Amino acid sequence: MNKAYKVVLAVAVAAAAGVLGAALWEGQRRAPALPAAAAPDAKRGEYLIRAGGCVACHTDEQALKDKGPILGGGRAFKTPFGTFYGPNISKNPAHGIGRWSDAEFVNAFRAGRAPGGHNYYPAFPYTSFAGVEVRDLLDIKAYILTLPAQSRPNKPHEVGFPYNVRFGLTFWKWLYFERAPFRPDPARSAEWNRGAYLVNHLAHCGECHTPRNALGAPKRALLFAGAPDIEGGIAPNITPDEETGIGKWSESAIVEMLKSGLLPDGDTVGGAMTDVVNHGTSHLNDADLKAMAVYLKSLPPIRNKVEKKK
Repeated sequence: MNKAYKVVLAVAVAAAAGVLGAALWEGQRRAPALPAAAAPDAKRGEYLIRAGGCVACHTDEQALKDKGPILGGGRAFKTPFGTFYGPNISKNPAHGIGRWSDAEFVNAFRAGRAPGGHNYYPAFPYTSFAGVEVRDLLDIKAYILTLPAQSRPNKPHEVGFPYNVRFGLTFWKWLYFERAPFRPDPARSAEWNRGAYLVNHLAHCGECHTPRNALGAPKRALLFAGAPDIEGGIAPNITPDEETGIGKWSESAIVEMLKSGLLPDGDTVGGAMTDVVNHGTSHLNDADLKAMAVYLKSLPPIRNKVEKKK
């Protein structure tokens, strides 16, 4: 057997193994059973849904402006891979989550799968939500079920080939999706750990503030170092680098920005961050905002100047 043939055979075997592995992954469609838990708390879920940014992403812009019904879907997100539309997540049984079991709801966040088994695009940031605690997810679902059902049908995503082939997401997940739960660092304070949980998972800040590679996966070496914004602006560097990030900001300045949108220089946040503040972080208590600030200030500084794409 000559060397060239061995190389071709090795590549073929590796490719076959990859396809088999992906097929086995794809076959894990059924939502796993959940352990017994306390009755969900809808009031707590109302707070957590704001921390998770769900209102801004799953409510169309006109409804947000008019302070109309929330979670009916329709919000457009333009990305380099196409335009994605936030789905209806109201309790409507046909277009929303009204028929979803608790296990299916949790599985959507932790595995990136719809109840029918197909993969979600990572425009739904399950790559961060995978670390959210089950209790928090069930409380969010309980709150959603207290709201009116919205009858708006979901709009199909506008993505071209090959991104419209959902099976390809199985390989993407295989390469980039880590389903690790949040694990507190015992060497850190309770406040730091709360901030880490919020920033990395529930509030999923890194999803917008981290640049992505050609396949849409976050560049881990530039975590939180800023990226072009999905709506044409930029998501700034939020590491504590003094030149290109928030290194000169105090913790109280970070808290104020998350609470009111006011920046240290007197300007206000813009772009997608406006909705993040107005419909998300401005509803959080001072303790959680402070915890997020503490965590962000503890990150390693990364020198990265972010500019708009031309």
